[in-house]
Amino acid sequence: MNNSDNKTLEQRFKLPIILVSVLIPVAVALLFTVKLKDFGIEVEPLSFLPPIYAAINGLTALLLVMGVIAIKNGNQKVHERFMTTAIACSVIFLIMYIAYHMTTDSTVFGDIDGNKILDATEKANAGAARDVYLFVLLTHIALSIAIIPLVLITYVRALAARFDKHKKIAKITFPLWLYVAVTGVVVYLMISPYYAN
Repeated sequence: MNNSDNKTLEQRFKLPIILVSVLIPVAVALLFTVKLKDFGIEVEPLSFLPPIYAAINGLTALLLVMGVIAIKNGNQKVHERFMTTAIACSVIFLIMYIAYHMTTDSTVFGDIDGNKILDATEKANAGAARDVYLFVLLTHIALSIAIIPLVLITYVRALAARFDKHKKIAKITFPLWLYVAVTGVVVYLMISPYYAN
């Protein structure tokens, strides 16, 4: 593949990357508010999913680190496999996350009695931990939206063998993606005591 073919490959993916980067967050936001029971579809809540998708976030973080180690050791094929698997894990996470929220009511941090309302006593009991949780959650969500185009652009530049540009954007993509993966686990660990309620 010559340089002009590589540029053409990047250009061909430009519109799909923009569309996916906009459609995924919009679809997730819309689907987050939709419950299957609202449409008369009775399904058991998929309450078993959060520890699974938290583990997938953990696996994604591990794959990202292993991918960086592989490329630093000059093993491009192994790097490519790790990164492709990390993308697949992120897609699996997204599917499970949507399925969970379409079948299960959201959990409120600090909601000890499980009534989905945080009263003054529960809020006081949660204290600063709730502020930390909300900060981690909000940065996790914001960066999970931001990394969609970054991951896709980084991946396409590698496919197009434009490794100089790939390396430049990967220096931004990697730490942000790693943060999203790790904070996905942290968010789960912080909210999990309230799932049973």
